Amino acid sequence: MAQNTKNLIGITGVPFVMVLGNSMLIPVLPAMKGALGLTSLQSSFLITAFSIAAGLVIPIAGYLSDRFPRKKVIMIALIIYGIGGLLAGLAAMWWKNPYPIILAGRFLQGIGAAGTAPIAMALVGDLFNGSSESKALGLLETSNGMGKVLSPIIGSLLGLIAWYMVFLAFPVICCVLLVLFLWLVTEKKKSVEPLPFGAYKKAVGAVLSKHKQWLWAVFLIGSVCLFTLFGVLYYLSERLEEEFKIEGVLKGGILAIPLLAMSIMAYLTGIMIKQKLNRMRWFIITGMLLLSASYVAAGFIKNVSILIGILTVGSIGSGMILPCLNSMITGAVKKSERGMLTSLYNGVRFIGVAIGPPVFSWLIKISSNVMFMSVAALAFVSAAVAFFFIKPENMELDAASKEQQEMKKKEQEAIRQSLAILGIEQDGAEMEAQRRSREQFGFNINEMVDQLLKQKEKEK
Repeated sequence: MAQNTKNLIGITGVPFVMVLGNSMLIPVLPAMKGALGLTSLQSSFLITAFSIAAGLVIPIAGYLSDRFPRKKVIMIALIIYGIGGLLAGLAAMWWKNPYPIILAGRFLQGIGAAGTAPIAMALVGDLFNGSSESKALGLLETSNGMGKVLSPIIGSLLGLIAWYMVFLAFPVICCVLLVLFLWLVTEKKKSVEPLPFGAYKKAVGAVLSKHKQWLWAVFLIGSVCLFTLFGVLYYLSERLEEEFKIEGVLKGGILAIPLLAMSIMAYLTGIMIKQKLNRMRWFIITGMLLLSASYVAAGFIKNVSILIGILTVGSIGSGMILPCLNSMITGAVKKSERGMLTSLYNGVRFIGVAIGPPVFSWLIKISSNVMFMSVAALAFVSAAVAFFFIKPENMELDAASKEQQEMKKKEQEAIRQSLAILGIEQDGAEMEAQRRSREQFGFNINEMVDQLLKQKEKEK
């Protein structure tokens, strides 16, 4: 097996386990709420505690991953993640009032999550270049999506045994992924010495300032995507159980439908974008408009089957957006600063996850129509932000892409010199026209016309 393939298999398990932290818990929240006598707001804090901890610690994990081997940071994070789940599960089994300790376990899990998917994204940027990087990042987002797809089903199955079994599953899953990651992934040695913290902070600040025309827009859109996704999942879980009396594995399967659509779209998007900034921009705008339209329609739907179908369309929009944001973020900086920036981006995404369930819990009390119209407006505003602020002319290629362009220029110059030696003269305008023709159509139109004319002459 090629090392790149082994790296990819080992890395893609990391975002999978991270997303289990929240998505696997959502189907059992109603049962947990009943068993512990919690309010809807208290149960939503079990999602928020995890996400707030991750959002706060992610920038620190990003700095550590730029200073030390990313592989070691991820491995330590997986261990902390598993210990947090074990603490929460044992508290649920043995304590009379386990809610505070479960919250502490969830907070510890969030700290572990901070060093998983965000660092994996930076590691992909280190190990892959060009279109292979876009595909790898799309696969990473697909793994994230597949985690969201399977986690409601896994959570529902574990909930059939006991609601706290979801916590006890985390250490087992983390151990399996830790072994695979250790065995399969080979990290490249850092080519330069890490900067001191002061110089590093200045370098990251300079990157944020340099790319401020579009970077804040990417942060906002990523946060909005995750805010609406987990808010809607929380709403659906509550509504399916309380209003439609759909429980257990069936509920988990229904929650998985929009997430499956999102993960498939994320994989296809990773293949299609090929680091073309303008294409990414239009994918983001289209995806946000799909999200907005689906939420507007959902506000008027009472039938649960049609509602799931409409929200699935919105999830396809999310699948178009997230891989593009990932590619833009990893391509914005040098590899030595990539860990911090990808971590800041993922930290903002986690803040969106953290506030989603509580905000949706509050909006549901007003009305589901108000809830859907509010998030539809937010998605539409995000589409407008993408249209006005995410523009290719304001963005620069990463160092690897620049290097590839330089190589192409050198190859073209070598061809020109070879032709000159052979006595075949081509002026610059002609060569440029040929280059554009090949890029646009895959062949040189002038050469094709010449061949057709020669063929006609022979026939005569």
